[in-house]
Amino acid sequence: MTASRAFSETDFTEDLKKFDVPTLVLHGDDDQIVPIGASGILSSKIIKGATLKVYPGAPHGMCSTLKDQVNADLLGFFQRRGHAAA
Repeated sequence: MTASRAFSETDFTEDLKKFDVPTLVLHGDDDQIVPIGASGILSSKIIKGATLKVYPGAPHGMCSTLKDQVNADLLGFFQRRGHAAA
């Protein structure tokens, strides 16, 4: 079984239910590899208290194509929760 097939056919619901830390879910709404409805939106509903940030028009590789925005959002998430280094 390929890695992509194993990932797409594995149900992570029980693992996501166990998250007990502030969680930021980032997802592009134009991801052709992992559709937002099957991952980002669903994950943010399963993880208690998760924050979902949707990037309009962003592809699967948004951490490369939108790295400055992703980094700023990550830093802001940590700062709002008091977890960023001074």
